[in-house]
Amino acid sequence: MEDLKIDVTRVEELQMINNKAELDLLFARAKSAIVNGASVILYRKWGQLTEAPFDQITTEADLDAYRKTVFKYLSD
Repeated sequence: MEDLKIDVTRVEELQMINNKAELDLLFARAKSAIVNGASVILYRKWGQLTEAPFDQITTEADLDAYRKTVFKYLSD
């Protein structure tokens, strides 16, 4: 399976509008990728074409920790 790339700017946008459903879908795809042996690459987009990866998640525990961080400040 191919690594899953996640644009952190998009995650931040979803946090700002409190879109838990879309974030849940994103994390479900990420978990599926990890369970199937792929990694999750976190990156920021600079301009139209430049992707700057800054972190790689390879375990379910690390993904869960990142998920908790993302959902920490969302309202119920």
